[in-house]
Amino acid sequence: MGTGNAAAAADTAAPPERQVRAAFDRDHLTVYQAFRPDIAEAAVAAGTFVAPFSLDRMTWIKPSFTWMMYRSGWATKPGQERVLAVRIARSAFGRALATSCVSHFDPHLHESHTHWQEQIRRTHVRVQWDPERTLDLTRLPWRTIQVGLSGVAVAAYVHEWIAGVTDVTDLAHAVHRLVESGDVHGARALLPVEAAYPLPPDAAAAVGVAVTGGG
Repeated sequence: MGTGNAAAAADTAAPPERQVRAAFDRDHLTVYQAFRPDIAEAAVAAGTFVAPFSLDRMTWIKPSFTWMMYRSGWATKPGQERVLAVRIARSAFGRALATSCVSHFDPHLHESHTHWQEQIRRTHVRVQWDPERTLDLTRLPWRTIQVGLSGVAVAAYVHEWIAGVTDVTDLAHAVHRLVESGDVHGARALLPVEAAYPLPPDAAAAVGVAVTGGG
């Protein structure tokens, strides 16, 4: 996960309305989750999620650092005091999205409301598009993806996808302090570098985004 002045700042760029943006390299991408301390500490120690993390609940992964900051209140909300950066296999992420279904009916993706309901019932991977956020967490007109995993998808995530887990709570707090002090340039310099993520065609079609090249 890189940092630096080249960090892609969501509040200065204008990507398409729906575009997956992430920190990634040839084999892995980074997603974020926030948990209470006991879950986070066990995951960092084990390099993946172990008890008290539950495989029986849906878990949501988010490639956008700033959206994770919005969701967790800069790692201050109860039960979200620790933010984790989770490196996962790109191949697994692509396969998961290819079998996913968006959380709400989309006439561009589904033949009918009934067709969408059937997909929701069958899949263990659910996709939601939420407004991206600026560094001061203002809502932006374009969307960022979060991916919900349940059932066999959670088990695959925990046992097969994950290459490493890092606690980035201190980073979250450091960026927040700079934002609060008015040093937006300094805050941006600490951000993970997120760029347009090249989805495989079947995954892109499933989640309703244009295919990006390269990567």
